[in-house]
Amino acid sequence: MKTKFISIQEALDTGKGEVSIRGWAHRQRGSNKLKFVVLRDVSNIIQCVLKKEDLESQWDEIDKIQVETSLQLTGTLAKDERAPTGYELKVKKVDIIGTSDKFPITKDQSYEYTLDMRHLSIRSRKMIATLKIRSTIFGAIHEYFRAKGFYEYHSPSFTPNAAEGGSTLFKVDYFGKEMFLTQTWQLYAEAGIQALEKIYTIAPSFRAEKSKTSRHLTEYWHAEMEEAWTSFENLQDHAEALLKLIVSKVLKENKKELEILGRDLKKLEPTIKKAFPRMTYDEVLKILETNANMKIPWGKDLRTIEEDELSKMYDTPIIVTGYPKQVKAFYMKEDPDNPKVVQGFDIIGPEGYGELVGASQREEDIDKLIEEIKAEGGDPKEYEWYLDARRYGSMPRGGFGMGVERIISWICGLDNIKDAIAFPRTMTRTHP
Repeated sequence: MKTKFISIQEALDTGKGEVSIRGWAHRQRGSNKLKFVVLRDVSNIIQCVLKKEDLESQWDEIDKIQVETSLQLTGTLAKDERAPTGYELKVKKVDIIGTSDKFPITKDQSYEYTLDMRHLSIRSRKMIATLKIRSTIFGAIHEYFRAKGFYEYHSPSFTPNAAEGGSTLFKVDYFGKEMFLTQTWQLYAEAGIQALEKIYTIAPSFRAEKSKTSRHLTEYWHAEMEEAWTSFENLQDHAEALLKLIVSKVLKENKKELEILGRDLKKLEPTIKKAFPRMTYDEVLKILETNANMKIPWGKDLRTIEEDELSKMYDTPIIVTGYPKQVKAFYMKEDPDNPKVVQGFDIIGPEGYGELVGASQREEDIDKLIEEIKAEGGDPKEYEWYLDARRYGSMPRGGFGMGVERIISWICGLDNIKDAIAFPRTMTRTHP
């Protein structure tokens, strides 16, 4: 009869009787007569007791079990408060599926070494917990937009144009022609909304920023939306509602993973319960000068240090509107009441996690767009296809982009954004 295997969590939920489980040796210790193996699978861990007297014929093989050996075990569950998850499995049958050499990752090794060995360190309980939360977050993004009647839409990864500034473009030799890796789907999304009206995507974006900070990746996953006939206020509402749904889903589905990560749930709960503060760039300058003794010249973009100081004053994300036009992208619409600023906003994360969302109404006037492209040193001829969106039936439009790894870092309470993705890419990290 074929053995029926269940997950470790299912075995723990059963709490008694004989079960068959499988996974990898997370920890192991013991003597030549008794072995304790903490087995892990994707669902949980359990302490397993292997006695020589019960497994005499296999003992030489069992005695060689090391960390990450893959095993299939059958035994009887017994409650034991001293065990890591409150139960032990008294093993009756052992099948060693894959042996393991001495595992190269130990507690004493540096963070950089664990990144060098990410193909193995991805198996750590904290990385597994983070990746499970990541999956919940991606699911919540899809759920939000589909429930609001948005269509999933995809744009090219190879593009002929810059969208967010030429200094952060990755150049690619495309059959002898210079192309770029996409910084955002936005220019192509603006074409798409005149067909589908409400669209979203989650896709990789690439920024060649020469940054070595704990907040930047050169390749990251970008959740973006674009909507026809929308208003600036509606964009803010969408972004706030999306973040609220993401956090509520993680708190509902991933409490165990947040516990493994040592995350204080009380720091996430205000995001669900409270309205996000909404303030202008001008108001931010006054708040920072009054409460943090930071005097920032008008027209200067907010740096990390200023965003962090602002985030200390609130326990939810903060929506900042009305940035100076000179620090924002060419496609952002001027504020009709103040042409020095744009109808754009950033959402600053709490606890010093920086910008989570960047958004704007898009400029509808083709002449103004051409003027802005030239001002940024671009050639309007290279944007002819994009400008056609204004020539043939322009209308109010807007959208936003959300760096998913920034969201993951904040929700998980990570010290470094590199731990928000399985295999990070940065200015200095291209391997594994």
